[in-house]
Amino acid sequence: MKVLVTGGAGFIGSHVVDALLAAGHMVAVLDDLSSGSPANLPAAVPLHVGDIVDAATVRRVFDAERPDAVCHQAAQMSVSRSVREPLFDAQVNCIGLINVLDAAVSQGCKRFVFASSGGVLYGDVTAPAPETTPADPISPYGITKWLGERYLRFYAAEHGITALALRYSNVYGPRQNPHGEAGVVAIFCRRLLAGEPASINGDGRYLRDYVYGPDVARANLLALASSAATLRPGTLTSLNIGTGVGTDVVTLEAALRESVAELLARRGSPTRPPLPVHGPARPGDLRSSLVDASLAGTVLGWRAEVPLLAGIAQTADWFADRAARGG
Repeated sequence: MKVLVTGGAGFIGSHVVDALLAAGHMVAVLDDLSSGSPANLPAAVPLHVGDIVDAATVRRVFDAERPDAVCHQAAQMSVSRSVREPLFDAQVNCIGLINVLDAAVSQGCKRFVFASSGGVLYGDVTAPAPETTPADPISPYGITKWLGERYLRFYAAEHGITALALRYSNVYGPRQNPHGEAGVVAIFCRRLLAGEPASINGDGRYLRDYVYGPDVARANLLALASSAATLRPGTLTSLNIGTGVGTDVVTLEAALRESVAELLARRGSPTRPPLPVHGPARPGDLRSSLVDASLAGTVLGWRAEVPLLAGIAQTADWFADRAARGG
């Protein structure tokens, strides 16, 4: 099978590329490199640099690659930026998606996997939310992800595509971009390894379900290749991808700070990372966000395998190696 991965040079997308190649599939990538990097990809993988908001560019890439399936990871993924710039968020996450769907239809693609977000669709939830939980997004980012699923359902029914929306919880791991408004684990890793304090928004008691990037990539691989009887042409299947385990930001920072301290000690440095500081709360942040991923186990045979402490240790190691190389 040949798969086009949009956003494939980014954090999650590049792990999806690795998983697809390891399973023997052919892969091509479309990415505007706004947060991704060619260094995340094997040299042999075709990389088309372009913006999904540009319909002509998207069509040219599909005409050149003629994929059998699409894994759509490209997105505007910052909640706070969506609050500040809702129009930009809608252009990327709605218009960009429609451009990719139109091109997929033109090439007769039979399967379409979409990176959705369980972390924002369900609103504030204090227990792991199943897929039957009514959508209640409060940020423009959550709204566009919900609209994306609605568009995907229409295209699946209209054109006979087998479509899956994977509703990620908070994804972290190696290759996450630590700059700008990236994931909290990446930001904390960069600061702690540089000897700077982590900055916690508000009181830090925001509860999140953290899932490791390569685990998420494996879910995408299964979604693209599964022959489960419930995955039928003309249908959309939405699945949560997470652990169901909540960790607040204060606890996460303390665990990551200890992991970085142990890493530095192993590498001969007696310096311990500094204690965190607290800044203002961010607009649009949910107090609690947890997902129940048991349906993904039933449909795809997927479950998260990497525990949080092991995952943040591996992530800290990756960031330390990158810093040592001057990256």
